Amino acid sequence: MRRTGILAALVPLLVAGLVGTMPVPAIAGTGVRAVRVAANLASPVGFTFLPNGRLVYLERNTGWLRFRNLQTRVDHRVHQISNVNFAGERGALGVAMHPNWPIKPFVYVFVTRDTPDGLRNQVLRIKVENGHGVGVRRLLSVDAGPASNHNGGRILFGPDKKLYVVIGDNADSANSQDRTNNLRGKILRMNPDGSRPATNPFGNLIWAYGIRNSIGFAFDPQNGQLWESDNGPSCNDEINRIVKGGNHGWGPNESCPNTNNSGPTPRILPRYTFSATVGLTGLAFCDGCGLGPSFAGDLFVGAVNDGRIRRFDLNAARTRFDAGPLLVLDRPGPVLSIEVAPNGRIYFSDFDALYRLAPA
Repeated sequence: MRRTGILAALVPLLVAGLVGTMPVPAIAGTGVRAVRVAANLASPVGFTFLPNGRLVYLERNTGWLRFRNLQTRVDHRVHQISNVNFAGERGALGVAMHPNWPIKPFVYVFVTRDTPDGLRNQVLRIKVENGHGVGVRRLLSVDAGPASNHNGGRILFGPDKKLYVVIGDNADSANSQDRTNNLRGKILRMNPDGSRPATNPFGNLIWAYGIRNSIGFAFDPQNGQLWESDNGPSCNDEINRIVKGGNHGWGPNESCPNTNNSGPTPRILPRYTFSATVGLTGLAFCDGCGLGPSFAGDLFVGAVNDGRIRRFDLNAARTRFDAGPLLVLDRPGPVLSIEVAPNGRIYFSDFDALYRLAPA
């Protein structure tokens, strides 16, 4: 099933009744297959792993944080986030582990919630003891309305042990260029306690701006460089190499086919642009991913519209692409998040299952 948009596809697909059904088997391409490792999940848009390989995932609509042993299939409810708003592209969307887990027993989540202060996108830190959430601290709270799309939600600790967060422009392109107490349309960077790192470029949480509609980014394990996927209006889905303090060009002047033309110069142009929208989602690097030497070091990118995972081969300096996009996998359903397990293997999710990429 093909859809346009990114997580805007969640609503029509949920209405169509895909959640709770058995996924259609993945179709292999170029020597790679998708091995289903967990089924009958409830919209696992956000997932990650403990250092021991145990799956950590969120149920987008219910707000349940869950741990799952992929070998025994034992699934454990850890904590339920209250007052989740899952209209449109909202919900419990991103999850990350403290880099010093389990010494620092904290799970971080990005979630849209109905609060006494209105609709908010929040980053919460959940303390876990004996497999249960025993305390929640709010680290970030940003206006989430009125639009229900371009919500963002990807969170990930970088090699610098700082937490990176992407928030979309909330369907108001002017937000992407507004750096005055406006965190929408930005990539944010914070300390594990939610405070501002002294090395941030603007004296606040903003790391980069000019972001439109992103739910995917990943760090290159070879040099720590941040790469991100961003989605255009009806053109120009992008793969970006994120620059500290950089303006990545989205904003009120967006117009197909000329898009990255807003805000101050220099504007950081994408490393690759899809002229037709594919609905880019998760990103991951193959670093010991078990697919063979031809895939080593490549950047993998998922898409919700066409169900494909593609890859890009980086140049020797790892600043641009020598080749790509090259097909890795073509399947009949959407690809949402993509993550790398502690053993280097690459996993991805759809609306009700989790898969591992393996040689065909």
